[in-house]
Amino acid sequence: MKNRTRNSAICFIVMLFIGISDISSQTDTKTITIPSEIILDKIRGGMLGQLLGNINGLKYEMKFITEPGNVTNYIPSLPNGAYTDDDTDFEWIYIFEMQKKRTLSLPYDSIYTFWKQRINRRMWCSNRYVRHLMDMGINPPYTGFVALNPWAEFNISGQFLCETFGLIAPAMPQTAAKIALNFTRVAIDQEPAQNTQLFTAMISSAFVENDINKIIDAGSAALDPKSKTLLIINDIRKWVAQNPENWRETRRLLREKYTQENDKIRDKNGYELNTGSIIAALLYGKNDFQETMKMTFNFGWDADNTSATAGTIIGVMKGYKWFLSQDWQIVDRYRNETRDFMPMDETITSFCDRLISVFEMINENNGGKKFIQNNTEVYQIVLEQAKPVILLQSIDEQKQQVIAELEPTIVNHILKGNREEKSSAAYIAICCDLNEKLSKKFPKEWESAVYELTGYWKVINNVFYPHYGDDFKCLLTLRNKFLVAGVKAPNKKYTDDELYNDTTFWKEPGK
Repeated sequence: MKNRTRNSAICFIVMLFIGISDISSQTDTKTITIPSEIILDKIRGGMLGQLLGNINGLKYEMKFITEPGNVTNYIPSLPNGAYTDDDTDFEWIYIFEMQKKRTLSLPYDSIYTFWKQRINRRMWCSNRYVRHLMDMGINPPYTGFVALNPWAEFNISGQFLCETFGLIAPAMPQTAAKIALNFTRVAIDQEPAQNTQLFTAMISSAFVENDINKIIDAGSAALDPKSKTLLIINDIRKWVAQNPENWRETRRLLREKYTQENDKIRDKNGYELNTGSIIAALLYGKNDFQETMKMTFNFGWDADNTSATAGTIIGVMKGYKWFLSQDWQIVDRYRNETRDFMPMDETITSFCDRLISVFEMINENNGGKKFIQNNTEVYQIVLEQAKPVILLQSIDEQKQQVIAELEPTIVNHILKGNREEKSSAAYIAICCDLNEKLSKKFPKEWESAVYELTGYWKVINNVFYPHYGDDFKCLLTLRNKFLVAGVKAPNKKYTDDELYNDTTFWKEPGK
């Protein structure tokens, strides 16, 4: 009861300051003024909620697929602190660079460079595919185009690599989505990119809204009206209303309607079931952190990632001090186990300090400021309304875009390129249906390019023998294109030990 009262008091303070927000009659720009203590507490709370959801949810990852779980007891804890996992460590690298370089939109050539330098293990599905395309010289954002990356059509990287960008843009959902899409689209496209807009808007809105339905409304407003994700949200809301005390029925209806490929990787790692899980968990959890986490665990599928996203939203609403008041065992550590040339002495606190530094940069850049009002340090934030930053693009439209932008380069590389250039040109040409045209016009040069492409065995292994499911429709379509183009399958499926050299992990901070 004491914690509930305290949380209500914080919300009252936020509403009080919202009530005295400035409204400029000249520009019609609305601003919101909130005590800095509250904003910083919510940033830290969101990050801690994300880490708890991620680390505590790992043991339920892919555990409940056909049937839900039955987790009844859950006490949040990080007795050994948190550690790097792909739910947070990609964003950590980005935030580190944004803070270091004092820039909000890192260019893709820089992203390409530090991916190759720092991300060399512990990446799965679409991110693994991206990393191997980079080895062949294909740069983002093309690495995330569904025309070139079959995982990009459904992979939940658009969700689980976006939460931190919601934290650095409180009450600025448009800004949060713009920044997040710059990074998530390295690996995803189409509906997963809509997921980036959905969840950054929800997290950003949670700083100034305590009604979970209104937070979901904000997320929905950030979606392309044609988005399938919007249909999922509407279905979940309807099913929860019909079954307020029976989450298992909602889970059954979700799986029945939105299972795509018979519970294979397309479903386990896809946005449909996992997005539905998050929305349902938030509604059934009713602002209770532990209940919300139990819901995400029990709904299943990619549970560590769904728990992290839901945990971020509830964490923002609750705040860091609320977490500490629960007497849960939480050690202030963020141990680097995965990323080269990154700090080895990070803590949860220092990670949050980076977020706060970037938030202040964003706020100032957007026209906000920090000042003293009534003897209280406050942030004035230019308030944004959630709406789509990008709309859906079909794969055919995207292929035409790639051809328009890259065909002259592809032809030049086929004719005169080095090994890497020939290989990447052949790969893109096959994906975009240019191979027949080029093979007829330049038969010897095309044959040479295809030969060089087969030497990039990690890329070819991804096409023919991916480690986490090799029979989803988008990949099968791409594989058939490669076979038609004369690319043969490798003689064997390579192991993780062969794909990665874990002995080269650097243990000093980046310079």
